[in-house]
Amino acid sequence: MTTTTTTTTTSASASAARPPGPRTPPTVLIDDRALGDFLSVAADVYRRVTAEAPLPCFALLLGRAEGPAFHVRRVAFGRNARTSDPTARQEFSDTIVPRFGAAYENEHRGWWMDSTDLLKAARQAEEAGLDLLGSIHMHPDWHRIGPPSARGQVLSERPTPMDRHLFGRAGWPLNLICYLERRGDAFYHALAGWTPPAEGSGTDVCTALDLRIRTSALAAV
Repeated sequence: MTTTTTTTTTSASASAARPPGPRTPPTVLIDDRALGDFLSVAADVYRRVTAEAPLPCFALLLGRAEGPAFHVRRVAFGRNARTSDPTARQEFSDTIVPRFGAAYENEHRGWWMDSTDLLKAARQAEEAGLDLLGSIHMHPDWHRIGPPSARGQVLSERPTPMDRHLFGRAGWPLNLICYLERRGDAFYHALAGWTPPAEGSGTDVCTALDLRIRTSALAAV
């Protein structure tokens, strides 16, 4: 979470297929089973979030570039090396905390995927004929369930300044944000896809991508 969002980053870059036509943002197609796998884990993490421990939820997106679209077929989870990876510790202490605030000194605020798990996911994707397309992470309604200091910034499926910084650093072409909130006994979510900021543009602007979720219960005829 930035001053109220989940940090998403990895300890290494992953190669991903890019669709042709750099001026035309791709459409994102995501299988509902892949999204369901992420939501199941995200809801479990959400239940364990406290004002002192804003736990993150992060996964890799595995799929293919199919014409002018990214087709997400699977998600892959891994361990958080936020406090154990020397590069992660340095990034947070030297860049993230000074730029985005002391709140990021909290070891629960941020995700840095274990490099071993990242490599394992890349190999599994290759064996399955898939690519690492990017990442997905959760934004809980931290402005509602967090401490009073978190009430100023309303989270949604839109990227925060921290997200934009880390999207650019990771360099993946596809970045999904899943906003998750609980109302009574039910969970509700919103999903959006984003490009990283354009390399060399000098800005941190991310472009929204058209997003379509496959409904397995319905077959096209």
